[in-house]
Amino acid sequence: MKAHELRDLSVAELEARMKDEIDALQKLYFNKAVAGQVESPATIKNHRKELARLRTIIGEKNRTEKTEEKA
Repeated sequence: MKAHELRDLSVAELEARMKDEIDALQKLYFNKAVAGQVESPATIKNHRKELARLRTIIGEKNRTEKTEEKA
């Protein structure tokens, strides 16, 4: 998903997607350790980027909530 599409989701939905990404990444790392190779090494990179994108957007939403509470 693109970042602008993720910004439309709620924090709970983003955290659920983040958990799914973490699970998928752990499975890829496990398969790489056991089998010694992965079908496509780019999938690990893509999952890591998606996870970073989710963490960034969750952080942005948390910061905006805190500033709105103070105002």
